[in-house]
Amino acid sequence: MRAIRILLIVAVVLGALFTAADRAAVWFAENEAAEKIRSSQGLSGTPEVSIKGFPFLTQVAGSSLDEVEIKLDGVTANAGDRSIRVTNFKAKLNDVEIDSSFSSAVAQRATGTAHISYEDLTKAAQDPGVSVGHANAGSNKVKVTGKVSVFGQVVERSVVSTVTVVGKDTIRVRADQIPATGFPGAEEMIRAKTDFDRQLSGLPKGVKLEKVVAGADGVDITFSGEKVNLAG
Repeated sequence: MRAIRILLIVAVVLGALFTAADRAAVWFAENEAAEKIRSSQGLSGTPEVSIKGFPFLTQVAGSSLDEVEIKLDGVTANAGDRSIRVTNFKAKLNDVEIDSSFSSAVAQRATGTAHISYEDLTKAAQDPGVSVGHANAGSNKVKVTGKVSVFGQVVERSVVSTVTVVGKDTIRVRADQIPATGFPGAEEMIRAKTDFDRQLSGLPKGVKLEKVVAGADGVDITFSGEKVNLAG
């Protein structure tokens, strides 16, 4: 019985040491991966990386991580000739293939969400005189207000616009209808200001935007991808 007790104690001690080493390795890998993602994607901030699953060391030995979560707040993305601030970026990556130095990481599947406030969407609009806000008219509707000068008269109109995803990386805002102003050509001039596309360049290879939902304080973007290159 004494020998059995000793074996049990040794097993517990070795298990604790292995767990500690495993958690230390996870901490190092998460920080290393976060820095690789930041530098390779040209991000303005360092993401928070969380590697799921236990034990971690056996996943590394197999060069594949079961699940990785990435969070980042306040990243600046390129949007054509402008930049746009994205907040509350969250991504879940599954079956991430890695090498021993974390210089290469490819996720077989990726899903996530990101938020753009109306203030930041306004800054990315076509014209500095245009503002974007909550329309309270549907899940993909926003209110866009623009001003134009017609025959010396300043005409301001607010329109309900539909916000959609076009292609893999572009957000489109289009007025459903321009109210009549009584000035010839004013409707076209207002639409030229209120309608705009913004392409989010620099997304990791394999990621595509899925849909946009308008809320009280901004729009939420859903994205997904396959074979997403995170560090290349």
